Amino acid sequence: MSRTGRLFMLMDAMRGYRRPVTAARLAEQLGVSERTIYRDIQTLAGLGAPLEGEAGVGYMLKAGFFLPPLMFGPDELEALVLGARWVRRQGDEALAAAASNALAKIAAATPKDLRDDMAETSLWVPIGQDQQDASDIHVRPVREAIRYQHRLRMSYRDEHGAPSDRVVWPFALAYFEGKRLLAAWCEMRMAFRHFRIDRIAAVESLRQRYPARRHDLLKTWRQEHNLREDS
Repeated sequence: MSRTGRLFMLMDAMRGYRRPVTAARLAEQLGVSERTIYRDIQTLAGLGAPLEGEAGVGYMLKAGFFLPPLMFGPDELEALVLGARWVRRQGDEALAAAASNALAKIAAATPKDLRDDMAETSLWVPIGQDQQDASDIHVRPVREAIRYQHRLRMSYRDEHGAPSDRVVWPFALAYFEGKRLLAAWCEMRMAFRHFRIDRIAAVESLRQRYPARRHDLLKTWRQEHNLREDS
């Protein structure tokens, strides 16, 4: 690989992290030595790249920096297409359309037109009989309430069929094969609870921000359930 190509790969790797990443981790990811990473970072800084950090702490690109897309490798391309096809099978029309639009933008923004390569990727997500049901209509309002940190009013039935009315603070939505699980703070129970979307009879956004930050709720929930934070 040319040095120029390696420098672009280094910047591409760094923009995948929201927090400072160490030279050791970057070296492992790119298959080079730490010394090479330190030297390349100095080169990028000298060329005016907006880098923050220091040795021993980690480095990151400043927020808002735009780097034109690079050419995708075969594995990266298949991962993008497979992920988008999986999203299109989840019953949320808005998210499905967004996945298709995102792929189209990616294909058009790369140095080489990748639309044919994407269309010919032979990785598919089959439609199962239990993957779409009447509860799909509740996915979008739940997802939007999470995005805007709005309180939700729900009519819900538990696993035994017992009904209840809840007001919750939604902060995460997990997509399992054919099922969706909402994680939220329940005002009635004053605790974190999990709700299956297919057991929701009715849902309404109160369009009021709940009195907590979604990030804080998510962090506390992960700690309680010993879940690793996303990089």
